[in-house]
Amino acid sequence: MAVFSRRQTSSLVFFLLFLSLTEAKELLVGGKPEAWKIPSSESDSLNKWAESSRFRIGDSLVWKYDGGKDSVLQVTKEAYTNCNISNPIAEYKDGNTKVKLDKSGPFFFISGAKGHCEQGQKLHVIVMSQKLRYTGISPAPSPAEIEGPAIAPTSSAAGFKASVLVTLGVLVLGLF
Repeated sequence: MAVFSRRQTSSLVFFLLFLSLTEAKELLVGGKPEAWKIPSSESDSLNKWAESSRFRIGDSLVWKYDGGKDSVLQVTKEAYTNCNISNPIAEYKDGNTKVKLDKSGPFFFISGAKGHCEQGQKLHVIVMSQKLRYTGISPAPSPAEIEGPAIAPTSSAAGFKASVLVTLGVLVLGLF
């Protein structure tokens, strides 16, 4: 059985912690299948879900919906605000859409079904910049971003994973 020094064990724990914080994730929009729909209330809005999630470069958003009745349009901020479906950046109709978040900043999505966006079926996410990626501190929004969803703390799953790794590291270090 290999014996590790305290320094080697500590280095291994921090390396594993770093890996767990940097891995790209696939995030199911709304946190559940069939969430891409007209919200029943403001509290059911997908932007409420986005406020409680943290999005990083390399993550992917995944939509599950009936492709025969709806679609996902990636649009500009102006098209998002005005629910303009006529000239999207990208259009997805397959019912199982995956969009990779490949840069920092805001991403805007609306339903392609006529009238759905006006009834609240839309999503605005903000992807953290590379330099803020590992700080654990949410930056204050610029005045232009105040109207959109806030950048929320790391999801509980990622926080739990990091806590387990740190606890494991402390326990292992305590054995030496």
